[in-house]
Amino acid sequence: MKVRVRFAPSPTGKLHLGNARTAIFNWLFARHSQGSFVLRIEDTDKERSKPEYEAQLIETLRWLGIDWDEGPNKKGNFGPYRQSERLHIYQEYIQRLLREEKAYYCYCTEEELETERQLCLKKGLPPRYSGKCRYLTEAQKREYEKQGRQPVIRFKVPEDEVVIFEDLIKGKMRFFSNDIGDFVIVRSNGIPAYNFAVVIDDILMQITHVVRGEDHLSNTASQYLLYKALGFTPPQFAHHSLLLAPDRTKLSKRHGAVSVEEYRKEGFLPQALFFYLATLGRGAQKEIWDRKQLVKRFDLKMAGKGNAIFDKKQLLWVNKQLLRALPLEDVSSYAQPFLPEADKGLLKKFVALVRENVSTLKEMADLWPIFNTSKIALSKQAIEALKNPEAQMVLSLFYEALKTGQNDYEAILHEIYQKTQFKGKNLMLPLRIALTGVNNGPQLHAIFEYLPHEWLVSRLKAALNLVRQS
Repeated sequence: MKVRVRFAPSPTGKLHLGNARTAIFNWLFARHSQGSFVLRIEDTDKERSKPEYEAQLIETLRWLGIDWDEGPNKKGNFGPYRQSERLHIYQEYIQRLLREEKAYYCYCTEEELETERQLCLKKGLPPRYSGKCRYLTEAQKREYEKQGRQPVIRFKVPEDEVVIFEDLIKGKMRFFSNDIGDFVIVRSNGIPAYNFAVVIDDILMQITHVVRGEDHLSNTASQYLLYKALGFTPPQFAHHSLLLAPDRTKLSKRHGAVSVEEYRKEGFLPQALFFYLATLGRGAQKEIWDRKQLVKRFDLKMAGKGNAIFDKKQLLWVNKQLLRALPLEDVSSYAQPFLPEADKGLLKKFVALVRENVSTLKEMADLWPIFNTSKIALSKQAIEALKNPEAQMVLSLFYEALKTGQNDYEAILHEIYQKTQFKGKNLMLPLRIALTGVNNGPQLHAIFEYLPHEWLVSRLKAALNLVRQS
């Protein structure tokens, strides 16, 4: 059987790192198995779903390098691929469950449901619906309708059943139907609820494997009951570990950036984020695999049973390695949005100069003014660092040498060493600070080769004047 998997996000905001990880696992599984990867948009939440969110979501997936074989705006035999365009399809199965008395209308108000919920909690029981509307008479239904109550449709959960399935990651799972309660399959506005729509979609789209986060495990039990009620064979399920913050709580905004788009804006490469999310939970990776290697080596167990701790420092390390390793042309292309004013040829030369010394594209852009303008601003800390007599001596000697037209960097350094016996930081750091305003970065000889001679002279002169005046 050909593998068919799907990624089914809701267009209600930016793509969360956890959802991106799910998309990556599904994509890798499909490509490894030479199967199909389906993108399905679950946009039945009318209040929160927005077309602009869908457009951004699709663009973000493409930036990550995730393509799909079927989906919105891409032909396939199982569309449409937006749930909002499939409402007519769901009706057939809703009516079937009602006819077969496997579902019923429920007229309970929010207040009544909350009272039931609190009662369960007081008894130390999991909150579940009592099923009080299961056996309403036609007269009772009409009375509720006269009151203006808008009913939902609930699935009639069989009593005293055990739901058992083999999870491809977590192993054998067991749930008791009496713990589930009759769940809503159609909301009062007529829109199908998640647990119902996803089952119908996965059946009709012939999805063979559902790979998703373990927070969906309880949903799987409810969905299994629907598959059985409709007479369909469920797909195979694989519930991967969740993405957690370093404090082992759910990754949220209080921990910092949580969306792919935010990391993109910070200057992370798509290859870095893709690789890190794909291998997170497998321990520190000493070797970075390219996309082809990830596809070849992929196994669902890559997702791991244990929770994966998102460590930004480790992601930074991956990003830094790829900034150095990827073709210069590619890195320059990714850097262009951060330096829109840069000439393409000049940008490539600049990227070659600084990429060994940065961890993100944003850090790279922060260095741009050093190489793009004749003057630089020295901070108070920089001026303070240049105040000692040794630093001023180095700057003066170098300035005098440059002013006479000398441009042999190594020869000038050697000459200064002969006169002062300064070496290492005592020799190099004052020059770096005076010429760049920062105390680290590309090697000084590369800076000398890149910057125009007159810029070097004017920056040293300006630094000496500032130090003497302070």
